[in-house]
Amino acid sequence: MSSSERTKVMIVDDHQIVRVGLKQVLEQTGEFEVVGQAGDGEEAVRVAAEVAPDVVVMDVMMPKKDGVEACREIMENAPEARVVMLTASTEENAVVEAVAAGATGYLQKETGRDRLLSTVRDVAAGELRVPAEVVTRVFAGIRRGAASGDVAGMAGLTLREREILVAFTRGMSYAQIAEDRGVKSVTVRNAIYGIQRKLGVETMQGLVLWAVRHGLINAHDLM
Repeated sequence: MSSSERTKVMIVDDHQIVRVGLKQVLEQTGEFEVVGQAGDGEEAVRVAAEVAPDVVVMDVMMPKKDGVEACREIMENAPEARVVMLTASTEENAVVEAVAAGATGYLQKETGRDRLLSTVRDVAAGELRVPAEVVTRVFAGIRRGAASGDVAGMAGLTLREREILVAFTRGMSYAQIAEDRGVKSVTVRNAIYGIQRKLGVETMQGLVLWAVRHGLINAHDLM
């Protein structure tokens, strides 16, 4: 597989030994190319802007700027990037905040090699890999805090757009939806972007939360 065909990954962790280990596991497959590394949140934001990764694998707890704030800034600067959060089992609140900021993947640090690879692979393909209970907590927080600006009904979505939105938020990739509907992947991608504009939602994670909020999918569909 040529360099241009491999998924570009950036690794962010304040422990060099963790970064070295993750790089080795990812690049051994031949599917991934580690194009950047960072040891703190501030460096992560700067390096991500320089290397334009497809996926950022990032620790939640870091010096200078934590993973949640770094995730938020990376998503603002490069909304096409996907962020997978690495966390210890005691950091669930931070993960909930990171998902609300736009992260679309979640891994505990004790996760095995196969789960790491499948999560990075799926997230790179546009799928959501976050536990249903985390999505539920994010949704509950949004519902508690919503006072105005809520999108009513289907916000003018066509039947075709609703069908694509449901498929996407249930974890189907652009390619899978395209094959199912007999169209090109770019057509599905453009449809998703159009839906985002109609709903006033900036991130892919926001689409999922909107779909849950309006009853198009159940949070448990995301497991």
